[in-house]
Parts: sequence; C-alpha cells; structure tokens
Amino acid sequence: MPITTERREEDPMAGDVLLQMTGIVKEFPGVRALDGVDLEVRAGEVHCLLGQNGAGKSTLIKVLSGFHHPDGGTIAWDGEEVALGSPIQALRRGIATIYQELDLVADLSVAENVFLGHELTRFGFAQRQLAQRRATELLQRLGHGEIPAGRLVGDLSPAAQQIVSMARALSHDTRLLVLDEPSAVLDQEEVRNLFRVIRSLTAEGVAVVYISHRLEEIREIGDRITVLKDGRTVATGLQVADTPTSELIRLMTGRSIEYVFPPRPTAPTRGEPVLEVTDLALAGVFSGVDLTVHAGEIVGLAGLVGAGRSEILETVYGARRASGGTVRVGGRTVRRGSVTAAVRAGMGLAPEERKSQGLLLDEAVYRNITVSSMERFARAGFLDSAEERHRADELAEQLDLRPRRTDRAVRTLSGGNQQKVVLARWLLRGCKVLLLDEPTRGVDVGARTELYRLVRTLADEGVAVVVVSSEVEEVLGLADRVLVVREGVVVHEAPATELDESQVLDLVMEGRVA
Repeated sequence: MPITTERREEDPMAGDVLLQMTGIVKEFPGVRALDGVDLEVRAGEVHCLLGQNGAGKSTLIKVLSGFHHPDGGTIAWDGEEVALGSPIQALRRGIATIYQELDLVADLSVAENVFLGHELTRFGFAQRQLAQRRATELLQRLGHGEIPAGRLVGDLSPAAQQIVSMARALSHDTRLLVLDEPSAVLDQEEVRNLFRVIRSLTAEGVAVVYISHRLEEIREIGDRITVLKDGRTVATGLQVADTPTSELIRLMTGRSIEYVFPPRPTAPTRGEPVLEVTDLALAGVFSGVDLTVHAGEIVGLAGLVGAGRSEILETVYGARRASGGTVRVGGRTVRRGSVTAAVRAGMGLAPEERKSQGLLLDEAVYRNITVSSMERFARAGFLDSAEERHRADELAEQLDLRPRRTDRAVRTLSGGNQQKVVLARWLLRGCKVLLLDEPTRGVDVGARTELYRLVRTLADEGVAVVVVSSEVEEVLGLADRVLVVREGVVVHEAPATELDESQVLDLVMEGRVA
C-alpha cells in the first residue's frame, strides 16, 4: 500500500480536489508501464511527481494529457468521471502539458505559436494584430511583457521559449498545468523567475504538476509529492516540508543513497595526454581555450548556461568549425569542423539534446548502439544482424538497460535509459576520448548513480573524459580536475578537491573567488 499523508487543515494552499486518478493501468506489448497508479491534485497547489526513469511518470502524464488511453482505472475531473480520449479533449477540460522538449515551431512568431491550432480568425481570415495583442497580454500575465509577440520563436533563448509555451497553455483557459523537467535548460536566475511565474499561477487557482529530478527544487516550489516506482504509486500526498530528502530517495530507489559519486582513486596515476586542445576559439562564442586530458582522467567544465561550455565540446568534436586553435588526439591533429575525423581519431560525444542530436528515435535500441561501428558487423558487403544484436544485448546487460529488449524503438525508453544507449554506442566503438554534455539531464537520482559509476569505470580503464554540467555539485563530485568557464573564457583551473560550490559560483558570477 502506498504511503499517504493528508494535507494539514491549516495549509493555506489547500484547495478543492481538481484531479483524481485512481488505479490507472497502461500496458504496452510485453510491458505493464502503469500498474494501478493513484494521483490526486488540488486547485492552487504545486504537486510534485517523483520517480526514477522508467517509474511511469511520462506514461502517466501522457494518459492525463489524452495521448495514451488507460487500460484500467478512472479519471475524475472536478468531481466528474471523464474519458480523455485525445490531447484536444484534455485541453478543452483545461489540462495543458509542457514537455521537456518544447513543441514550438521555430519559424513562426511568438503570437502564431501561442494560438497555433486555435487561431484567431474572422470570416475565415487570420486576425494577426488581435493575436499579437492577446499574446502580449498573456506574456504580461506571466511577467514577461518584454518578449515581442512578433518575433520568431527560433530567435528566443530557451528560457523565453519556455515562457511562450506557458503562454500557449494559458491561451486555452488552463486549470491544470503539467511541467516536465522545466528547469533542465535554465540557469539559476531563470529558475528563480520560473518559480515566480509558477507562484503567480497557483495564486490564481491554477494547479501545477511539477516533474523534476532536482530535489532541491522540489523543496523550494512544491506543496505535496507523489512518488512512483516500477509503475506503482509508493507514496502520495506527502507534505514537502515534512518529508526528508533521504526518505524521498528511499521511496524512489528502494534503498538509501548516501554517497552518490563513486570514490576517486586513492593514488591517482595520470596517464599520457590523450586530448590536447590549444588556443581553441569559436568567433563570438569563446576564445583561448587550452585543455589537456590524460588517460584515466575526468575533467569537468563548470559555468552558467550560455558561458560557452557546450560550444567548446561541440567544437572539439568537430560539430562546430573552430575559428582558431588546434585539437590533438594521441598526438595527432584532428581536422577542424569534421565529426568524421573526430570519431576516427577516437572521440565520442553524448550531446545535451540526446533526443534530437544523439539518437535515431524510431530505430531499434540495438541499431542506435551499433550505428557508429557498422564496419565491425560487415560481412562481404552485408550486415551480420545476429552479431550486431548479440553485441548490443551484451552491452544492454552490462549497463542494466531497462527494459532489456534491444529490438524496441529507442524513443520508448526513459531519459536515463536513452543516455545509457548513447554511452553503449561509444563503449562498443572503444573511444579514447568521451565528451559528455549534461549527461544526467532529466535523469533520476538512482540512474545518476549508475551513470556516475559507469563514467568512473571508463576513466579507470584509460578513457579520457570531459564532462559539462550545469550542476556545480555534479562537476565537483565526478571530475578530477575542473575548468571554470565564464563568458567564453576559462577563468580558473584547479583539482576538484581544492574547490567548493561557493567558490565555483563566485567564479562563474564574478570571474574571481570572493
């Protein structure tokens, strides 16, 4: 039976029950993704939905948004049992979902995106000026009237695009807003602004379901918590203020996690230089970057979103053409702007946007694992599919991929398991240099521990690893050495053991330690 904690009567946020999902079941071929899940959300509250990757959060949200039809259970909306047969029906009820990968159209204006699918028309003609005025009113309601309603969405920052998504949701007279990992691409100031927007919405009576793997955010913005594990509700209605973090971790993982990061070698022996970056520059983004990574070493790049960290990794990998400097692997210069040359030299990249940049979503898991090593399975001009699947199956077992089947489409996996697929690809390739850009973005606390352990194991086997992360704690806990990047310049370099979180934050904000 799930743990249940009723809301205290004196809680000022206590509102009427808006949504009641009871005993929700959802099955896919060979998988019971939801096995009797319960969720209760009240008007004007921020209800946090927690669970490991693969726990069923995404499936539950897709049932709520009308994308999936449940195979069992009931949904009550405002006290009335309903069937949410499609996303349009859910929107008409006032249920809007903003997914981690924003579904905006980059080549349309802000106003066109806000009213996409329910355009303002008169006598069959689009009312563009009216749409821009209404869009501006919605942006002002969210405290962002400075975003021009006529600007192309593709020209906006990720934070501004998220606000546009929220404006589009509110254009449907939303009563319940689902936010899936909304802070994943935001820096600290942008997260604070997001929380201000959420609080203004809940003050108007809008309910928010907030999904995040960052437990410190739950503490700051949440009212109550529901925890899922293996497709079941293991706790519901928990008061955020009364539930220790250790208890949440235990509920999500079934165990206590005290040491998230694997221990560093007690007597580190630095191998030969594997990756050597000298005076690397990308015009208008970063300049003068020097970086040497030795065999068996993990180097972290810390900095704010927009500081140039991801661009440095992409330029090293050849996805961006450097305007200056050199990159060497094993002493040999790698041709600028060539991903093919980088891969042949022994580099592998796990990109920040793994779904759009790192995976073939509609292809099978095994094909995503083997795609960079096809020549290994070529036999007289034909692919040895049996051997290809056999190697993929071995890696799936080694990395504890869940579900284990490698013939299913990779898009059906959770975020943490998709990241394991990307890492499996480079494990199979046997890369010398592994570049990890936000490797635990959208990954739960339990899967993070597995990924950290895997990265440290690769380093112990002689791989040179570079990690970019927006979470300072992650960089300091995982890396052996840290470079702090501020506005496209490396402002500090030191062993991770000689830095603490406050020092790094001083460096990224001020360029120096206070």
